[in-house]
Amino acid sequence: MTYKELLKAGEIKAQENKMEKTAIKSLLLFASGKTPTELYISLENEAKEEETDKFFQAVESYTINKKPVAYIIGYTYFYGYKMKVTDQVLIPRWETEELVSNILIYYDDLFKGQTVDAVDLGTGSGAIAIALKKEEEKINMIATDISLQALEVAKENASLNSADITFYEGSWLEPIKDKKFDIIVSNPPYLTNTEFVEDIVKDNEPHVALYGGKDGLDFYEEILKEAVPLVKDRFFIAFENSYNKKRQLNNIIKKYFPDCLIINLKDSAKRNRMTFIIKK
Repeated sequence: MTYKELLKAGEIKAQENKMEKTAIKSLLLFASGKTPTELYISLENEAKEEETDKFFQAVESYTINKKPVAYIIGYTYFYGYKMKVTDQVLIPRWETEELVSNILIYYDDLFKGQTVDAVDLGTGSGAIAIALKKEEEKINMIATDISLQALEVAKENASLNSADITFYEGSWLEPIKDKKFDIIVSNPPYLTNTEFVEDIVKDNEPHVALYGGKDGLDFYEEILKEAVPLVKDRFFIAFENSYNKKRQLNNIIKKYFPDCLIINLKDSAKRNRMTFIIKK
């Protein structure tokens, strides 16, 4: 079969199983080892037998076994940086790229290029911490995670992207209570325990990175409580959050940071997905 025929066959398989056709091209790139340009100019060429076998195995994993593409190929891209992913970490989402963009905006606004100390709590793959460090060298970056397996992935990604980050194993701020921060960042688990989750997510990605208790807010309260003595005189805290928890989250913030400015931001889909707590 030619690469073009393989692509078509994979797309039909995806359509029959109600999966995204656009994912098939990524699987063909993975199986062939080609760049997008190389694949495009080779579409009419016959694929090697081992490439064909690898491709159809990957397509079956995706369409039949409902395994996420990122786990099949072993990596994804976040903020333009290549990130290894395994089933021990959440796959970074494009919505979180918007959080990173806004963090950088508020860093410029509040600190104007000064050197700052920042921490990414529950770092997972390390995507947020790495993107921030690569985009702004003056951010001294620390990252924590309770999962040793996740930290191993994050460390690999930091090395892969030449990002100077210090990692600590432990729950949220617990392992770094001797430090103070200008910036605290987190994308904690925020799904409720009974919330509907697509099978491809629920059956593959680590539940510890998905669920945040009965109302999905358990970890926000835990982080905010721990953060009170660990922020400097001027700081901001940045969260990614569920689109329908703005009021409840703001009430928790007011309990621990009553004198701070709270800014709720919408993502490109016009949903309330980011919250900033600012002390100037």
